[in-house]
Formats: sequence, structure tokens, C-alpha cells
Amino acid sequence: MTTLLSAAILFALACVLLGMALCTLRLMIGPSAQDRVLALDTLWMCTMLLALLLGIRYASEVYFEAALIIALLGFVSTIALAKFLMRGEVIE
Repeated sequence: MTTLLSAAILFALACVLLGMALCTLRLMIGPSAQDRVLALDTLWMCTMLLALLLGIRYASEVYFEAALIIALLGFVSTIALAKFLMRGEVIE
């Protein structure tokens, strides 16, 4: 891995971790439930990006598979939370 790529990955990791910290802050002090759902949605996206960046850094396929699972579960959970907030129930 070149020095430029290593530095770029470290910078991207720092940006993603900062984004995760800010999303966690919004999740804790969000004024409404919709803000908290949006923060949770952004948090799982940042987690997926973190797994992808670590997969690139360590050249391991396990991180990419973990990112795929995080993406699938995050999408389904966001849909379930949005449906719960709209109708008050998930399963009709």
C-alpha cells in the first residue's frame, strides 16, 4: 500500500469516526423520534463505511461481508422503524 493511499484511508477513517460521534450525539439528544431514526440510519451507514474502509486497509474480505450484512440489516431496521412511527405497529 502506498503512502498516499494509507494517508487517505486514515483521513477517511477519521472523518467517518467524527460522523459516527455526531450521529450518536444526535441519537441521544434528538428532540423528536424522527430525528433519532434519521441519526440511527446515518449511524449504520457510517458503520458500513467503516467496515469497508477497514477492509481496504487490511485487504480482508471478511470486512466486506460484514459491511454487506450491516447494509441489509440497517435497511430493514430503518423501514421497520419508519413504519412503526407512521402506523404504530410493524406487522399488520
